[in-house]
Amino acid sequence: MTATDQPMQVGFLLFPQLTQLDLTGPWEVFSRAPNVQVHLVWKTREPVTADTGLQLLPSGTLADAPQFDILCVPGGPGQVALMDDREVLDFLRKQAAGAQYVTAVCTGSLVLGAAGLLRGVKATCHWSSIDQLSLLGAVPVSQRVVQDGRYITGGGVTSGIDFALYVVDALFGAETAQGIQLLMEYDPAPPHDAGSPERAAPKIVAALREKMAGFLADRRKATEAAAARLD
Repeated sequence: MTATDQPMQVGFLLFPQLTQLDLTGPWEVFSRAPNVQVHLVWKTREPVTADTGLQLLPSGTLADAPQFDILCVPGGPGQVALMDDREVLDFLRKQAAGAQYVTAVCTGSLVLGAAGLLRGVKATCHWSSIDQLSLLGAVPVSQRVVQDGRYITGGGVTSGIDFALYVVDALFGAETAQGIQLLMEYDPAPPHDAGSPERAAPKIVAALREKMAGFLADRRKATEAAAARLD
């Protein structure tokens, strides 16, 4: 891409009760890429409240959004309500038809699946819900970032940064991706190696699964209902 090219349009779906880091992590990466314009779109231009209370302001609406080159759907508890939201699912199908890449972070991949966009596609999701992808015709792959053709998905929450760097690497090259990573000082060194159920202590995994059990049951019901509509 040269400086005279039209900016690449990157569009994030913004929605109530999303997990903001699913969106703001990739936003930091994409907004630092050359000749890229990033959009946050929702049904209205009113502030949208994330699951932990942070408010985000849409830059546009679903109705006035340009065609995106990269379409991205974050996840979070509010994803459940999107699974049968006809306006949102129709928007995603329309955008996906013209996008270079169709992407998601965390449980945003379930929303893509509910729109019928992941049939036969390898994809990932948050570890607690990755099994639900198969209900929507996708092929679950337990990795931080999964690419299948023009479909790219990231795992849970912090995976969004890895995902966005992966996309920037593919589009603009390794030096650009490395420069953005260095600028962000993305050099994680957490105090514990407990970021996946494979490495976290079994009692921690069990406690978290128990804490999330009720919500995960509700999410599965929404996924099953979406799968039935696809059939």
